[in-house]
Amino acid sequence: MNRLTLAVSRGIAKVTEAALGPYQSAVIRIGFSLTWLLFLLREFPHRHELYGPDGPWSWNLAQQLASDNGAFTALLWFRGNLWFETCYALAVLASLLFALGWRTRTTSVLFMVGVLSLQNRSVFVGDGGDNVLHLMSLYLVFTRCGQVWSLDARRAERTREAHARGERVPDRAGPVLWGVLGLFLAVVTAAGRTQGEAFVPVLLWTVWLGLALWWAAGRWARSAQPRMLLDVVARVVHNGALLVIMAEACLIYATAGWYKIQGSRWQDGTAVYYPLHLDYFSPWPALAGLLAASGTLVMLVTYGTVMAQVAFPFTLFNRRVKNVLLAVMMTEHAVIAVVLGLPFFSLAMIAADAVFLPTPFLRRLGGLAARARTRLRRDGDRPPAKDSRSPEEAGPAHVGFPA
Repeated sequence: MNRLTLAVSRGIAKVTEAALGPYQSAVIRIGFSLTWLLFLLREFPHRHELYGPDGPWSWNLAQQLASDNGAFTALLWFRGNLWFETCYALAVLASLLFALGWRTRTTSVLFMVGVLSLQNRSVFVGDGGDNVLHLMSLYLVFTRCGQVWSLDARRAERTREAHARGERVPDRAGPVLWGVLGLFLAVVTAAGRTQGEAFVPVLLWTVWLGLALWWAAGRWARSAQPRMLLDVVARVVHNGALLVIMAEACLIYATAGWYKIQGSRWQDGTAVYYPLHLDYFSPWPALAGLLAASGTLVMLVTYGTVMAQVAFPFTLFNRRVKNVLLAVMMTEHAVIAVVLGLPFFSLAMIAADAVFLPTPFLRRLGGLAARARTRLRRDGDRPPAKDSRSPEEAGPAHVGFPA
């Protein structure tokens, strides 16, 4: 009984004392935001046909569907091309700022609003990766994904250094940003634009009020206890959301694997052969034909895919096996991106897989990136070397010709 009590107390302390997985949460933040950003930029010339007024799924049809299923989409709050262009531009901006880690609490909400608004506007646009992105955008709102590799982390470090010197650094951008967003949310709610949307408006108000309470506790509380209590709640919510993200990734692979087992083409080892001969999934016909020409390779890939997906959740109990299979799964998605022409689906799945990457590996990766950035800055600040050769030896560049 004492051992059980000790184990429970240690578990509670671990969950409440720290926001776990700071590097993993940062990776999935960067991965999903860049995936959505690249998708929006690639489809920018076609945005009107996909999500705007020129699409086959008209505004009236989208409004009828949203009223039936309670889906959230800000694109239906107002009608007109100006509102659509504004929402699309804000979705691009929010994705970029979220990837950089600027005000991640705010940009995570704006990122979620952009994802849900566009995807729920035209529900038939997507390749499977949109479903993963849809769910993860909701989960990321509850995480503290800006602890490392973000502009927020850099600002927090500078604030700590200023406090150590006895200086006070007021935060003006945060209150102004949340004040403006809160005013806009109040106007939209008072106008009845969010009626019929069940979950997301409540979430938006909950996050906004929670951040207001956080700011008020840090500014006016006479003791540190209210802020400490809010910090504990934030850690518990973060750890719970990270656990949900991991469970979601396992569920995706487990269900995909077990559904494949029931298919006759997966049972006889020929399932991979058919998409390689579809024009829609063959951006490189010569490469697809080369892979499909080997029956042995097709059979190995077919059976290997099923076994890897079914076994993946169980490999989490063994770190070494998990890391090997994780590398296999990421490689498989990279191959799918190239061979089948599904880059954004593959990027979304790789970002979901990144939540299981080991912390030492991510730290080494971050160290390599930091050293590369330092080297680039050093090379950029270095003055150009003077050419000691004569004009005849140096050639035309010394007499004004373009290099």
